[in-house]
Amino acid sequence: MKNIIFIAPPSAGKGTQAKLVSKEYNIPHISIGEIMRNARNPATEIGRIIIACQDERKLVPLNITLELIKERLCKSDCNNGYILDGFPRSVEQADEYNKILKELNKDLGIVIFMDIDKETALKRTLSRIVCPTCGETYNLLIENLKPKKENICDKCGNKLKVRSDDNAETFIKGFETYMDSTLALIKYYEKLGCLYTLNVRDKSVEDVFKEVKKVIND
Repeated sequence: MKNIIFIAPPSAGKGTQAKLVSKEYNIPHISIGEIMRNARNPATEIGRIIIACQDERKLVPLNITLELIKERLCKSDCNNGYILDGFPRSVEQADEYNKILKELNKDLGIVIFMDIDKETALKRTLSRIVCPTCGETYNLLIENLKPKKENICDKCGNKLKVRSDDNAETFIKGFETYMDSTLALIKYYEKLGCLYTLNVRDKSVEDVFKEVKKVIND
């Protein structure tokens, strides 16, 4: 099984696709956001740094991020492939990640870029609701991403809410910043010959998943 990196702008649906791939191929979905949440521990030095950075809305130092990723990739469930979601986000990070792969004797695998236009992504963002307890995300615009019970998390039963930063102004700024910073990364993986671009605009979760599977199975 191939190792997979998902790259996508906000609200393109990469988290949803990563979970589907994880279930279909029985490989772990490694979310950098989840790794950071799990490492938030005031009893450890790394945990305290992460808490301080996130509370101040600063980036966690790259050396700590790399250490946590390496630690996760060393676990046995990654031996037959894995999905990396949310990393790398720059050429510098990609270079450092490649060093980890070389050290662990792992292949880069494939990189899937989920391309979406700003207008569609904005609509999805403004329709998003999340669980503040477990982090599960739902979308009122996409039928099979709606919660089964209105405003209640399917996973833990707690009340859902709109994220404070899910507004048009914040989204547009974040989308444009993301695309500017990611353009070089996309070209980087394109040159390595491992990049696959999928246009996900106006496509259902199921249709995108079919395209993802085709890339993986080729």
